[in-house]
Order: sequence, then structure tokens, then C-alpha cells
Amino acid sequence: MNRAPAAKPSTSVTRSATESGAAASGTMKRIFVDLVFSATKTMASTTRRIAPTCLGVICRLNPLFFGVRAMASAYPNRDRAGQGPRPYGAGPMPVSPSPYLTLQRDEWARLAQGTPLTLSEADVETLRSFNEPVSPDEVADVYLPLSRLLDVHVAAARDLRHAVGRFLDRPVPAVPYVIGIAGSVAVGKSTTARILQALLAGGPDPAQVDLVTTDGFLFPNAVLAERGLLHRKGFPESYDVRRLVNFMADLKAGVPEVAAPVYSHLAYDVVDGDVQVLDRPGVVIVEGVNVLQAPVTAVGAPARFVSDYFDFSIYVDARADDIASWYVQRFLALRRTAFADPASFFHRFSTLSDDQAVATATDLWTRVNEVNRRENIEPTRSRALLILEKGRDHAVQSVHLRLS
Repeated sequence: MNRAPAAKPSTSVTRSATESGAAASGTMKRIFVDLVFSATKTMASTTRRIAPTCLGVICRLNPLFFGVRAMASAYPNRDRAGQGPRPYGAGPMPVSPSPYLTLQRDEWARLAQGTPLTLSEADVETLRSFNEPVSPDEVADVYLPLSRLLDVHVAAARDLRHAVGRFLDRPVPAVPYVIGIAGSVAVGKSTTARILQALLAGGPDPAQVDLVTTDGFLFPNAVLAERGLLHRKGFPESYDVRRLVNFMADLKAGVPEVAAPVYSHLAYDVVDGDVQVLDRPGVVIVEGVNVLQAPVTAVGAPARFVSDYFDFSIYVDARADDIASWYVQRFLALRRTAFADPASFFHRFSTLSDDQAVATATDLWTRVNEVNRRENIEPTRSRALLILEKGRDHAVQSVHLRLS
């Protein structure tokens, strides 16, 4: 059956509707333009006030940021999660869930960008921990770029403080820039801390750099013995966390003189009445196994973490079996040196044979230090902004830098 063609609307009706729609559209466009113009004027006014400050901060961060980005783009075939190179033709690169950019040692070393090394071979020898090999080449390849990164962050924090002062129309007091260094027993935290302290103090923007170890915040041996915790020394419950957190709070509050307790490795105990006084340093490095740990508190109770007061954090990492090997090697070396001192807490181990010393060190590692590493230290790795990953030879092989 044939259908009658649909009637066409009259030309006059069509033109009227079109003109009405155009008028409404024109009105909406004018409203939109007015809104955009008003917002632009507001943004421009704000930008004129803060642009110099923002530019200063950006200029401080730009060199290293673009250096890292350029390095990442220079190696498009490397998986950012650190899983090694992918074969060409394998399809699109999957998005990595890791917030870290992984750079191998040679890639990281290039970020020093001609920064002069201010430490001599003799300086490096005095800074390294007992039985821990560190060469001037490793200092130049690993720690020099890291000190440059930290210089950028310290300068940016200072610029931001000045910017906030201009915003508040009043000076903002300077407080120390705090760097936390965590990692297992025997992994090399102390050497990392001392080298960074020396590089930052002698860098292009030198400052007073103080180093504090959290060993001094352990409860005294008498207290640990009374609580039945002497065999748990180094575990979270063996630290006076309240005292440590209060120390950090005073430090970041700009208290002129802040005191930290002192620990003796010879006596294996906190030194009664001895303190380290920090008098308005520019930078403070806080090193210890526990610095990135979160304290256990009652449900609903407010908690303050030591790391709440950090501006930057570093985790020194290695395979568990490598750290165990380094621990045993260190024990054997100490048996012939520090343990031989009659005043040493471990003097009784100085007469052990090689086999007995290896067995004793292995037992101590397995029962105490490995348990602590696995349960309390390694889980804090992902809280660090930067991870130094070491190989079997104790040298840093790669660097993981958090970008988000």
C-alpha cells in the first residue's frame, strides 16, 4: 500500500525556529564569554602575585625533573617497574602500577651533570662503615647525583617558605630539612648517611648538616631486661618512640637546641647522661631501622609517626641472603677487632673459632635480625621516596625514585 508523502513544514515556520535557536545560542555564547573573561581576570591577578615565587620553585626543581624525564624517555624499551627490557614488537608498553621510576646505576650517574666530587679517596675511607667496601667511583656514580637531588629539594623548600611568608605578610621561621634513612641491620645505612652528610655540607649550597641515629632512642638495657625484651632489641617495642617523636617535633618546630641521647656500640647500651645537641642545623639526617615504621596504637587513638616529620626519605635495600652474608662477615671481622676489647659487651665472642663464630652469627641473624627485617623493616620500603638497591658486592646497582 502506497503511503502519502509526509507534509513538509512551511518555510516561514522553519526560518522562525532557526532564528530563535540562533538568538538563544548567541545569548549563551555571550554569557560563556563573560564568565571566561571574568575568571581570566581573576586568574591573571592571582598569577601576577605568585608567579615570581612559583617560577623560583619551578626553576629549582626543573633541572633534575627534566633530567629524570629525559632519562626515562631515552630508554623507552625499559619497563618502569624495573622488570627489565621488553623485546621490540611486543606490542604497547603496559602501564606500570609502580609509582617508582627505576634507573640503573649508569643512567643515574649521568644525572650528576658535572657536579664536582668534593671528597677524596681518604675521605671516603674514613666515612665508610667497618667491613663495607665503598669506592670513590661509587660515591661519584650514586651519592653525588643523590646529593644534587637533595640540594634541589632543600632549595625548593626554602623558596616555598619565603613564598608562604610573602603570602602571610610575615616571616616564616626557618626549620631544618629532615632526611630519613631506613634499612636492615648490616645493609649499609650508616655509610650512606655519613657520605650524604659530607656531600651536603660541602656542596654548592653548604649548610650545617647534623646526623642522628635512632640507636640512642632504644630503651636502656636495664629497662629492656626488666621488661623481658633484651632479646628483642631493635624491634619496635624496644624503642622509646614517644621520646623519638617528641625530639622530631621539637626539631621541626624550630626549637633552638634539641638534644638526642647517645648510644655506645662498644657497651651495647644508651650512654647515661650523654646527649648530642643540635643547634639550629640547616639539614638533619635521621638514620635507623625504625624511622619509616608506623607505631601500633589503640583503635581511634591519634598517632604520630617519626616519618611525619621527614621532608625526604631513603631506603637502603638488598636481597635477604646478601644481607645475611654481610652480617656474618661483619661479625667475623668484629671478633678480631672491637670484640677483643675487654670493655666490649660482646667480648665473650672474641675467643670463638671461625666455625663457632659463623654458627653464632648465623643463629643471631636467623633468630633476631632476619625476623625483624622481614616483619618490621622491609614492609616500610614502599614508604620511602627513594630506594637504593644493592647487589651482592655491596655496591648500589639501581635507584628507584618515586615520582607520584
